[in-house]
Amino acid sequence: MITKARIKLIKSLEQRKQRNLQHLFVAEGPKLVGELLATMQPDYIAALPEWWKGNRNMIKQNCETDTITPDELQKASLLRTPQQVIALFPIPHYIFNADTAQHELCLALDGVQDPGNMGTILRIADWFGIHHVVCSEDTVDVYNPKAVQATMGALARVNVHYTNLPEMLSQSNVPIYGTLLDGNNIYEQELGQNGFIVMGNEGNGLSQAVRSLVTQKLYIPNYPIGTQTTESLNVAIATSIVCSEFRRRQQ
Repeated sequence: MITKARIKLIKSLEQRKQRNLQHLFVAEGPKLVGELLATMQPDYIAALPEWWKGNRNMIKQNCETDTITPDELQKASLLRTPQQVIALFPIPHYIFNADTAQHELCLALDGVQDPGNMGTILRIADWFGIHHVVCSEDTVDVYNPKAVQATMGALARVNVHYTNLPEMLSQSNVPIYGTLLDGNNIYEQELGQNGFIVMGNEGNGLSQAVRSLVTQKLYIPNYPIGTQTTESLNVAIATSIVCSEFRRRQQ
């Protein structure tokens, strides 16, 4: 049985202020919770009996748990269609050293606002072996429940950092790749194995402060080149194309 106080806590974590105050985020569903349990230990789990049958051995004794009914799951869930299990995980605190980008590719997000895009970008980073995503302070919170669900468990393997992005990039001594309308065809440019790939806001692209720091401007051409097409690509789709081309060159 789940208490009213616990339900109230879960619901409150929709708000960034409460997530920061409680140092917790919500994850729901067997797939997502299972992925996170591989690398994180939760503070609390509420689940239907059928979920507990195959997963109880993954939970340490200091984790509070409840076995709940479908009605209780419906009351506590943040989803329209609840999925067996709700877990509260501590928000991790990673330390990012900008020197990391001297040895590997890192993603940087400049003002991305949509939680779905944020989650999808983390999945893309995970798929292409990018371990660090550095975000500007005005980028959407990755622990927003919608963003968490959209990561499909990539949060278990990709470290997300928030910082003053222009300041950090200005102090780095590595290539900074940015996608810009006045950039050069990505398929005709040299692409390195380290540095930052910077992706911008859905509507405005890169901020002026970050744009001025880009050392290699890239452009994803449409096909056939020069024909009239849609105005721009979704930021998550563009991220996927760029990361794919970087990794293709390294094979």
